[in-house]
Amino acid sequence: MNDKDLMEGMLLTTKGVADLYLHGTIESSTAHVHASFDNALCETLKMQNQIYDSMSQQGWYQTEQAQMTEIQKVKQKYAKQN
Repeated sequence: MNDKDLMEGMLLTTKGVADLYLHGTIESSTAHVHASFDNALCETLKMQNQIYDSMSQQGWYQTEQAQMTEIQKVKQKYAKQN
């Protein structure tokens, strides 16, 4: 297993944890529990961003810039629905 594989695993795990913390925050029944999940979610999102940044710097996680025409199509599609 190489560094890229390890980082991909960490990123996927962190995303999964963030999803669980999000649901915990949404479903929490008290302010204290809500705050606890919310804090954990924020910290997890920071971690996820750091992992993503590291992978991106290594060229292991490349994103494609959306074309302006595609962005305009999506905007028009959702503007019609309102």
